[in-house]
Amino acid sequence: MAEKNSDASSPMQPPAPSDASDRTVICIGDIHGYHSKLLRLWSNLQSVVGPTSFETALIIFLGDYNDRGPHTRQVIDFLIQLPAKYPRQRHVFLCGNHDLAFAAFVGALPPRPDGSTGWSDTWEEYAENEEREGWYKGEGYSEMHVQGRRWGGTVDRLNPKKGMSYKGSIYDAAPTFESYGVPHASSDLVKAVPDEHKKFLRDLVWVHEEENVAIDTEKGRIKCHLIAVHAGLEKIKKVEERLQVLRARDTSLPTVQELRGRMNVWDIPKEQLENPTILVSGHHGKLHIEGLRFIIDESGGLEHLPIAAIIFPSQQIVRD
Repeated sequence: MAEKNSDASSPMQPPAPSDASDRTVICIGDIHGYHSKLLRLWSNLQSVVGPTSFETALIIFLGDYNDRGPHTRQVIDFLIQLPAKYPRQRHVFLCGNHDLAFAAFVGALPPRPDGSTGWSDTWEEYAENEEREGWYKGEGYSEMHVQGRRWGGTVDRLNPKKGMSYKGSIYDAAPTFESYGVPHASSDLVKAVPDEHKKFLRDLVWVHEEENVAIDTEKGRIKCHLIAVHAGLEKIKKVEERLQVLRARDTSLPTVQELRGRMNVWDIPKEQLENPTILVSGHHGKLHIEGLRFIIDESGGLEHLPIAAIIFPSQQIVRD
């Protein structure tokens, strides 16, 4: 993995743009409720990029704003205020699998494309896991999306991948409930989450595409199409078909691999290789750079690991 690091105590300036169209693009990995880390990262980015480029940057947040860390409410407050504080920046807020599940629990999902209401038809695919995963069965569950029920449920056992106990549910959602002042798995969360936070969750995009993004490579600076999506693109599916699903934000689906998949979304699909395409994601609890494939999630929501971001064109990594 080739990586260009930044030390906040000794900022490095990325190469000056070769023309006015080489706008700075910053992709920020999973935050997972760590408000203080986010503030430090934001300050470091400002120092590294420099005030002029920072004020006009395109900033893409790669999703998963809630769960695991203690301050989801403060994180979302910070994100909501960015457009007013930095009016010359562009801000893109991608939806992660944790955000989709949080939205499902508090009634903030985008409407189904067919206009129908209720999501109980999404349960069937995962029904055999209901008892093991401790799905939510409290007030409002009967028409809740399956991911909302899994998110707000209760499970008391170890997470085998992390070697530590789940925090409330298999999504580690208890800290999110607590950040809004209610106990885990309480239906009171629906009233405790402010309307502007629900709007933020409802408006999250599932994919962002950007043309003519500059990137510095061993062969010099080139321009690429950029696709940002929380987990990646399924390599066995036709890319355009999957992009249409993501653009439509089809909440009738019980799950979306581009928001929660693992190895099936790790690589750039072969058909994308015909044109230079940057594919950038978070989600995986890894910092991985291979060619034009970027996975920027160094922390995985763990307290002792940093939130990371990547800057284009320079491919410079900045941490909190």
